[in-house]
Amino acid sequence: MLLRGDTLLLARRDGTGYGDGLWHLPSGHLEADEPATMGAAREAAEELGVTIDPADLTFAHVMHRAPDRVGLFFTTERWTGEPYNAEPHKCSEVAWWPVDALPADMVDYPAAAIANILERIPFAQHHWSTSP
Repeated sequence: MLLRGDTLLLARRDGTGYGDGLWHLPSGHLEADEPATMGAAREAAEELGVTIDPADLTFAHVMHRAPDRVGLFFTTERWTGEPYNAEPHKCSEVAWWPVDALPADMVDYPAAAIANILERIPFAQHHWSTSP
C-alpha cells in the first residue's frame, strides 16, 4: 500500500480476466527465490513506475485466502518517482483514495485487508467457511 497522508493508491484492473473493472491494490506474485519485500518493491516498479527501497516497507497484514492463497500486505510512505499506470494492458487507471472513503467497486479481499490494516488486525482468513 502506497500511502500519502490519509490517502492510498489503488489501480482499476482491466484486461486480465480477474476483477476487471474493479479497484485493487497494486500487487503481484513472487518470483522464484525472491524475498517478499523485494517482490513488493519490484511489483511497485512494474505497475506504478516507482522505486521503493525494501527497507522502507512495513509489514501490515497477512491474509489466508481460501483455498490456496496467502497474501502479504506492506505499507510505505516513501518511494522515488510519481506513481503512474505503468501497465496499461492490465490496468485502466490509478487514483488516490481517502482511506475512509474507498470505492465500493473493489476486489473483495484487498478491501477486507485494508479494513483489517486500518484496525491494526495483523491476520485474517478470507472465504473460509470456518473463519470466525
